[in-house]
Amino acid sequence: MNREQISRIAHTRHPIKAPLDDTSVQRLLDSGVARDQARLVDLGCGTAEWLLRALAAHPGARAEGVDVSPEALEQASAAARARGLQDRLVLHQQAAADFTAPHPFDLILSVGSTHAFGGLLPTLDAAAAQLAPGGRVLIGDGFWEREPTPEAVEMLGNYADLATTLDKITAAGWTPVLGHVSTRRELDDYEWALWGTLADWALDHPDDADSAQALETAAERRSEWLGTYRESFGFLTLVLRRTAG
Repeated sequence: MNREQISRIAHTRHPIKAPLDDTSVQRLLDSGVARDQARLVDLGCGTAEWLLRALAAHPGARAEGVDVSPEALEQASAAARARGLQDRLVLHQQAAADFTAPHPFDLILSVGSTHAFGGLLPTLDAAAAQLAPGGRVLIGDGFWEREPTPEAVEMLGNYADLATTLDKITAAGWTPVLGHVSTRRELDDYEWALWGTLADWALDHPDDADSAQALETAAERRSEWLGTYRESFGFLTLVLRRTAG
């Protein structure tokens, strides 16, 4: 069982691949899609759930999704057809950092995928190059709510605290117009959903060749969450506008 298969099963009950509930997602999208005919792009879209929800809520919008995973894009395409949104969604299989379009975008999304650009600020630099005048960026990334252990840093990355993260963003020429710090309930619900769903699948498919691996992976990831980073990791999602050029 590879990483793609694990992720697909684990996210069955939580298709947004970030610790946000449905109300938070929609509030952020409604702030990001600031005009009826908006053009959107998600850089590192995965299964394109953010874009599909934006298109469903804003019938005049059009969207493009970029991801390296053919499996995720196939799932995104199937979901778009099932929801009747396929005519307003274009998907590109390529590295997000290599993507350029012949037109600017009114909303650029990158939630949980800043690693594709080498971090938060490089992601914002890439977004700025393709942002329409007056456009917005919807970006989500981790931060440390409390001093992390060395094991947590090694596992998740070298994040800053919340205040330092915002200082870096504003110093780079961006102004937050909406922000959301994931609550403890959202963070916990996300982890329980992922590893509970994966364990459920394993127990429902005892004769599958991947069942034992799935159950073991669920237990390991749950243990890592509870024992290594639950008390220190936070997640921040922002809608940003350019303050300066």
